[in-house]
Amino acid sequence: MNIYTKSNAEYTLGKKKAPLVLKNGRVFNVFTNEIIRADVALADGMIVGIGEYEGEREENLDGRYVVPGFMDAHLHLESTLLNPTQLISQALIRGTTTYIVDPHEAANVSGLDGIRYIIEETRQCRANVYVMAPSCVPSVPFEKSGARIEAEDMEGMLSWPEILGLGEVMDVPAVLNLEDGMMKKLSLFRERGRVIDGHGGSLDERESALCRMAGIRTDHECTTYEDAMREARNGIHILIREGTAARNLTAIVRGILEHGTSTDSFSFCTDDKHIEDIIRDGHISHNIRKAISLGLDPREAYKMATIHTARCYHLDGLGAVAPGYQADLVVLDDFEKVAIHSVYYRGERVQGILPKPCRIPKPLLNTVHVDYPGIEVFRMPLETGRQPVIEVQPGEIVTKLSFEDVPVENGRFAPSDTHQKLLLFERHHGTGMVGKGILKGFSIRGGALASTVGHDSHNLIVIGDDDESMDRALRELIRVQGGYTVVKKGTEPMTLPLEIMGLMTAVPYQDVQKRLKKMIEEAHSLGVPSGIDPFITMSFLALPVIPEVRITSMGVYDTKQSCWYQVK
Repeated sequence: MNIYTKSNAEYTLGKKKAPLVLKNGRVFNVFTNEIIRADVALADGMIVGIGEYEGEREENLDGRYVVPGFMDAHLHLESTLLNPTQLISQALIRGTTTYIVDPHEAANVSGLDGIRYIIEETRQCRANVYVMAPSCVPSVPFEKSGARIEAEDMEGMLSWPEILGLGEVMDVPAVLNLEDGMMKKLSLFRERGRVIDGHGGSLDERESALCRMAGIRTDHECTTYEDAMREARNGIHILIREGTAARNLTAIVRGILEHGTSTDSFSFCTDDKHIEDIIRDGHISHNIRKAISLGLDPREAYKMATIHTARCYHLDGLGAVAPGYQADLVVLDDFEKVAIHSVYYRGERVQGILPKPCRIPKPLLNTVHVDYPGIEVFRMPLETGRQPVIEVQPGEIVTKLSFEDVPVENGRFAPSDTHQKLLLFERHHGTGMVGKGILKGFSIRGGALASTVGHDSHNLIVIGDDDESMDRALRELIRVQGGYTVVKKGTEPMTLPLEIMGLMTAVPYQDVQKRLKKMIEEAHSLGVPSGIDPFITMSFLALPVIPEVRITSMGVYDTKQSCWYQVK
């Protein structure tokens, strides 16, 4: 868009009244760290002046603060459980005007059709939505996902106007081993100057260095300050994640404060965040508020949510309240508390009106195809009591692998307060593949949980201690074609259907929020510890690119040693 026009010049020079002027604001300048008493002149969706201006229309801010619209540097829209138009309408009124979206959840279920659906939906939204082409579908070659996307498929995607870069490169071994398929994907985007997102987290210095040489620019998997600094020293931009299950902000920000580290290489993201948490806590506004509460200079926190992200992703014209920048603004009643008064997108005040969603293609509504052998599959005969155990960690998505003596009765695994059954059913192609494991840390007694949200291949996961409840939970999700369900022994399932690819729903967010809240309470009443979000945590138990151990359709997978263990 050409903003260097005669009319805009007249607005900037004060020769003509601008169409809209926000009067008497306190403008935060991300370039100088100043807060300046000034008016903000707007025209054609852009900022045309900061200073003293008159407008055809004026809004008096009464000394309120004006900051750039917030930017989420990495998120999976599907993880909110809502169709994209609903999610963005809620995050937008909470200040987030720009979204860097990786639709690899949809891609793993429905391939390019899933990505096209996400893009078509986001086109209806009054927000800046950029899409990263999913790089690892499936996340690793042995996974049983609903689709595969190769380098040849990505060549065509590069011409799609919404595609900004390459999504998180989860198959790190393929990068470190210079595998042909991965090298082709990286080359496609690197040679065109596109940003490539990473997925390292706990890499050592040399592994991180090689990822940077491959063209990887960002990482959102760092859980500690030390991990973040190993990456940042190699020129990798750190996206500090604060989602529903993975909450890494406190550890990293405390390290920044303790060591006096520059924030220039840090931004904020949500990655995976449920709608219930967004409604209660906020979106990127929550990241800013939490960082400030830990002692970070508010000006640095706002820059991490705006200009740092814009610079990382080469989004010129976004991330600042300055002439020539897009008029995406957040007006605040309180700078330190991130108390939002109003939000502007392209110079128009956001009203929270929900755009009309696009039509959902029929194949995306019929994606659960399980070849279920019957309740006997849950019996789990054991030859010995010593078995591989997957242990969840509250507040994290990493797990611990241990070998423990588990209860055995009549030659079968007997769940206890400590150990529960964990099964994964392939749900895309009806192969009949079932992976069996033993879970520690959920403490379910007298019931079961099940989900078709299981990163990243999104097969059907069931956890429980009662075979009849587990059988009922599995059958329920086949019946509704995907979702979450919780079954208390002897009762009917409590279910949140996720009819779109088994990942999302078009049901109004208020209903989703209420139902999810009740289901989480029900799961906690079954024994799941209060510090664990049962469904988000369960969804990551199948992701074989995160330490230390995961459940797959082929059994228990040790992500460090790249080997399987069988529960038998």
